[in-house]
Amino acid sequence: MAKDKGFKGEMVTADEAISTIRNGSRIFIGSGCGEPRHLIHSLVGRRNLQDIMVFQMLAHTLADYLHDQSFLERFSIKLFFVPIAMQQAAFEGKVDYIPIYLSQLPQLFRNKQIGIDTVLIQISPPDSFGIASLGVSVDVTLEAVRNAKTVIAQVNPRMPRTHGDGFLHIDDIDYLVPFEEELISIDQETVDEETAARIAQYVKELVDDGSTLQVGYGHMPYALLRYFDDKNDLGIHTHMISDAFIPLIKQGIITNKQKNFMTDRAVATFCMGSRLAYDYIDNNIQFYFGTADWVNTPGIIGKNDNFISISSALEVDLTGQVCSDSVGRQFFSGTGDQANFIRGANLSKGGFSIIALPSTAKGGQVSRIVANLSAGAGVATLRADVNFVVTEFGIAQLKGKSISQRVIELCQIAHPDFRESLVKDAKKNHYIFPDQLPPLAEDLIFIEGYKSRTHLKNGKTMLVRPLLPSDEIAYRNFFYSLQAETIFLRFFYTVKIFSRKMAQEHWASIDYRRNISLIGIVQSRGNKEIVAIGSYARMDDTWAEVAFVVREDFHNLGIAGYILTELQKIASANGYEGFFATTLAKNKSMLHIFQKFFPDARITAKEGEIEIWMKFPQQQPPIDTAEDS
Repeated sequence: MAKDKGFKGEMVTADEAISTIRNGSRIFIGSGCGEPRHLIHSLVGRRNLQDIMVFQMLAHTLADYLHDQSFLERFSIKLFFVPIAMQQAAFEGKVDYIPIYLSQLPQLFRNKQIGIDTVLIQISPPDSFGIASLGVSVDVTLEAVRNAKTVIAQVNPRMPRTHGDGFLHIDDIDYLVPFEEELISIDQETVDEETAARIAQYVKELVDDGSTLQVGYGHMPYALLRYFDDKNDLGIHTHMISDAFIPLIKQGIITNKQKNFMTDRAVATFCMGSRLAYDYIDNNIQFYFGTADWVNTPGIIGKNDNFISISSALEVDLTGQVCSDSVGRQFFSGTGDQANFIRGANLSKGGFSIIALPSTAKGGQVSRIVANLSAGAGVATLRADVNFVVTEFGIAQLKGKSISQRVIELCQIAHPDFRESLVKDAKKNHYIFPDQLPPLAEDLIFIEGYKSRTHLKNGKTMLVRPLLPSDEIAYRNFFYSLQAETIFLRFFYTVKIFSRKMAQEHWASIDYRRNISLIGIVQSRGNKEIVAIGSYARMDDTWAEVAFVVREDFHNLGIAGYILTELQKIASANGYEGFFATTLAKNKSMLHIFQKFFPDARITAKEGEIEIWMKFPQQQPPIDTAEDS
């Protein structure tokens, strides 16, 4: 860095560098944990500077001066993201918020729509060749440097040297200010652990081993990572590295080895965390820090197969619109690149997006699933882009669903206290049918224990889970896929129409204890289809009537026997002592199944029908295979 090495950059003090700034200048300040605090303090302390316009993405230090009227008179603050410390100031008009995708911001620097006179950055010490690193903040900072008239850099030995796009030669820097200080450290905000654990349970259900993840800015998405310790070979292509990633990398859960794009590298644009993260990324070739206009663009994101975007929201309305940057008219964060990552996930082979959020706010007084977004709320992600929404009460899948289906999906994962009112509001908005019944106003976390998977003889995996209100259309499609003879054997008469009313009456009687239906779901050409359903219904305190039906092309795969066994486990746990069933005498395969699993069953014939009374044994029967009907 010394002049005798032939480098152009001049070593000066912060005050000397700041003295070169003229009144009326437009200044860009490096963002996040990479902001040069020493330079910022010198900038603000120079009292003769007037009418300075400051642009910054993630600001921290300037928040300390927003109570100072003289500062506000001298500086105009323009933010591309509103951090917590500046939310009230933004609401009061002390700072300006510029909503923009971060990936588009470099272009505004290039075409001079946002002109920059001076840029203040922080860099690592240069190597023997004069190459320094932007360290934890490459994002939009690199392009600001390239387009500024004057570059002032704080050289800090505590800044990690990161690999990727963030290298600068000090010949491109006008003034070098050596000053060592600890980088800004961002503590992991506490979240409700019970809520986080429940949301993580559902999110993990969607995330397969080998997936590449983006984890959106926010406390909840990063909290979910703590529960990913049973996953394998995950990859990372995200906007921000935080402390939450480091334990998973050290444990070998995040390996980046299964990535088809930027294999073996965790890709990001900046890092915000503590010294734990800063030391880990320092000179670590496992990380690639790129510019936001490359990392955060859908076309680049979509190059990752099996890409999953996990982000959060403040509100989601019943049509699927997502608000993540404001609480009503009060700006809360920023546009960021949530929409870009979600669209990138849609472009990815095998990719999809997840919006994960607690179901309520303000201590449970306010629902985050809402009939209408709050007045003034911004739509960060369009309803057409959203795929999965997850709360602590379950998973709503919106992609390809109608408005009425979305209403039921989202009401189903809303807090039980708000489900009925949400359905009423949806009817007022003409989103759903007037006769639509609300989902049960109960926390159904216990039915997670009713889920299971089994491998079928045809090589497919079948998920077995309880029937939900949101399954109405899939359930009706299943019914209409059955042959007339199968329907007759199940219902003992010909059923040609399975109406909305019939479907609603079915699931409206389900309480998941006395009465329940289990469905078998398999993947078919990218879609999930119901191929079997089994139910039991209360007869009295000790006996329940059982029945099931399997689609014809899935006969002889052991499905009926598996579902019967799962139903028995659930019935036994809920106090029943046995099953009763009625079948037609000609339905030999069904009778065979019952006799196979309950060899001591009491069987009586009556006018072409057979009644079977099946007492549960002391021990649960093993899962077996049998012919299906």
